[in-house]
Amino acid sequence: MMDPKTQCWAIATAHGPHDMAEISVSVTTDGDGWVADVTVSEGSSNTRHRVTVTNAVYQKLAGDAMPPETLVRASFAFLLEREPKESILREFDLPVIGRYFPEYEAELTRRLGS
Repeated sequence: MMDPKTQCWAIATAHGPHDMAEISVSVTTDGDGWVADVTVSEGSSNTRHRVTVTNAVYQKLAGDAMPPETLVRASFAFLLEREPKESILREFDLPVIGRYFPEYEAELTRRLGS
């Protein structure tokens, strides 16, 4: 039985014209937010990432409209449209994405309808 503080989600997302990436997200409550362990798989290769999401960031981007894992999964789909999985930082706070891609916040809120 899964710990109620931890939830796992997986989604397949397009990455380029021929590839398909699977994004698996496992979220654990941590202090004032969550820690997400993310695995991105394409064919026989995968990368692992750890992402911190504070409650303030979650409220700003998702506004309680969805679980934190949906926010993280959508953020990785956004990243994979712009770079290969191997280029994504292995450990970061979710807002760091906006430093590399200034359109991140506006695009994510548009996609998520939040």
